[in-house]
Amino acid sequence: MERLYSISEVAELFGLSVPTLRYYEEIGIVRSTARRGRVRQYDRAALERLAYAQLWHEDGMMTLAETLATMNARDVRDRHARITVQRDATLERLRALQRAVAVLDHLLDCPQNDPLDCPVTGAYIRARVDAPSRASPSPTTSSSGGPPDPTRDRPRPFQVAPRDALPASRGRGDGRAQGVVNAKAPEPSCPTAHTVPVSGTVVRALRNVP
Repeated sequence: MERLYSISEVAELFGLSVPTLRYYEEIGIVRSTARRGRVRQYDRAALERLAYAQLWHEDGMMTLAETLATMNARDVRDRHARITVQRDATLERLRALQRAVAVLDHLLDCPQNDPLDCPVTGAYIRARVDAPSRASPSPTTSSSGGPPDPTRDRPRPFQVAPRDALPASRGRGDGRAQGVVNAKAPEPSCPTAHTVPVSGTVVRALRNVP
């Protein structure tokens, strides 16, 4: 006779709470196999389906709705189409994170007290401020008669280039992290290139992006 697992056993095995497992059953991600008294019981097939769901939801970082839709895909082509959409969205988020770290790296490494003295930061600030003066004489409407496009005259984004590896975390003891510059040392030139490549660290961080 096949062994059955109680809902509390399954919750513990999979790192879930009992209410979460009940909710998963409510929305159709997993189904209990039987009941003993009022306690839900699950067989191995149910556990395998739950593990498959966690693969999509936790490792693939899909929402529960996307997870359920992917698990219930009509066929492999439908499933691959859904995976492609998720993969593309994840890559966009990853690029945004890479860019955010690169920008922060530059701002952290820049030795200038006045950001306008920085050839990168200063150029970006001036371009953003000057953009409205280059806008169309009639800012209330676009050439097509519709509302104006607020991004039309926006300057190019803050320009940063990638590095070959993720930077190490900078702790409180790192002088750069606290904005400390050695006055006796020659002032370093402002770095103009920073990168953050794809890495497991960034991928794991994505688990926490809403």
